[in-house]
Amino acid sequence: MSTLWETRERTALREMVTSFTEKELVPHLPVWEDAGEVPRDVHAKAASAGLLGVAFPSEVGGQGGDLIDGSTVTESLIQAGGSSGLIAALFTHGIALPHIVASGNADLIDRYVRPTLAGEMIGSLGITEPGGGSDVANIRTKAVRDGDDFVVNGAKTFITSGVRADFVTTAVRTGGEGYAGISLLVIDKGLSGFTVARPLRKMGWHCSDTAELSFDDVRVPASQVVGEVDGGFVLVMQQFVSERLGLAVQGYATAQRALDLAVAYARERATFGKPLISRQVIRHKLVEMHRRTSAARALTRQAVERAVDGDNTDPAIILDAVMAKNQAVEACEWVVSEAVQIFGGMGYMRESEIDRHYRDARILGIGGGATEVLNDLAAKLLGY
Repeated sequence: MSTLWETRERTALREMVTSFTEKELVPHLPVWEDAGEVPRDVHAKAASAGLLGVAFPSEVGGQGGDLIDGSTVTESLIQAGGSSGLIAALFTHGIALPHIVASGNADLIDRYVRPTLAGEMIGSLGITEPGGGSDVANIRTKAVRDGDDFVVNGAKTFITSGVRADFVTTAVRTGGEGYAGISLLVIDKGLSGFTVARPLRKMGWHCSDTAELSFDDVRVPASQVVGEVDGGFVLVMQQFVSERLGLAVQGYATAQRALDLAVAYARERATFGKPLISRQVIRHKLVEMHRRTSAARALTRQAVERAVDGDNTDPAIILDAVMAKNQAVEACEWVVSEAVQIFGGMGYMRESEIDRHYRDARILGIGGGATEVLNDLAAKLLGY
């Protein structure tokens, strides 16, 4: 009997993503890691293959499907030898576009959503600022109305795909203090006063370019507002469930890949005349890695299924996503560390795939809400 994750359509999707990843992505990944970015033409290839529009409605240029389909793409890409860093680079539109789609603004959808899903543009999301990370309600970048424009001043940092992006869906302060004064503006790269201050060098996610952005009296047409003025905080919060679940999927998928690599290495690597896997201590490590990965997968998939059928503003759905992300992050960090230990010296070499997963895993507990912030949110949702 097939599950929701193993229908005929999703099995075909999994096979397609696996084939594309093995042929078009994995052979080039080391070069992209060294270059610090994924070439733009890869987006066009991924779009032609039908990857970029998964989980976006066909009415806006997507392939249709839901969060389970999007999660299937993530699982398959990582399982085929990709990485969470590659997911971040190639699928940044997963956090840049949903707010625009949800707003229903036909003009913004035609100008940004459709070409991005077609691989013709690259978008990013500008939330985090130099003075704060997870505290979205404390955003300082200001947008002041001046006739038909907003004049934007401020800065953003740690912006995924910020170097390559053609536009940034940007959180700005248009009103008073707190969450009620935040709006979302789509800001085009190339506007006077809008500069990429510098690309950032990171511990992991090397193939995913990350930037600091600076806004100095940038004039943005008021027509670029996503949704209602001062209504941006709600739009951001509504998408946090999907973003956190996406990171959770990356977590358990990376853990599974690390486990598979460790098992294969333990079978082929011999020490003191015997395969590593013949050692009880190694077998027990692998069992514990399997247990933690399976638990994270089960909890996350359950949360994904509930989110598909539920409301992202429902406290129960929010709690599911928070708990799934933290569980998957914890599992991923432990499993990749144990995998490197099993690989020994080879696991510390840049040429080994497990090295990449070890470095990439560390960001998962920071992005989309730090583990500590999410634990505090969980406590409030649970009434503690």
